[in-house]
Amino acid sequence: MPLLATAKDWARGIKRDVVAVYFAARDPETPLWVRVLAIAVAAYALSPIDLIPDFIPVLGYLDDLLIVPLGLMIVIRLLPPHILESSRVKAAEVLDRPRSRTAAVFIVGIWLLCAVGVAYWLLRNNGT
Repeated sequence: MPLLATAKDWARGIKRDVVAVYFAARDPETPLWVRVLAIAVAAYALSPIDLIPDFIPVLGYLDDLLIVPLGLMIVIRLLPPHILESSRVKAAEVLDRPRSRTAAVFIVGIWLLCAVGVAYWLLRNNGT
């Protein structure tokens, strides 16, 4: 298997496991301390704020390549097997749902209208 295909499969697995850990954290059968760790790992993985900013050469992506997979691995090993399996099934269902292009166009339209409104307001108030 080519290296690129292997990397894509690995990335898909990480994405699925992040969503699965989120679902496992919401499961009432998950022990409390594992739930707290799972929430922390999922929040860090989905957060736009990194421990080490991505613009720092090499180190910036190191946290994405090490911290997230390591945290996922720890949480996955601590989860009861039946919770992990059901969470992975839920995650696969969520990730396989078709995306709504209409909703995406609507959201982009709202952002564009907001940008035009702000630009108009800035030009009107700074031009005086």
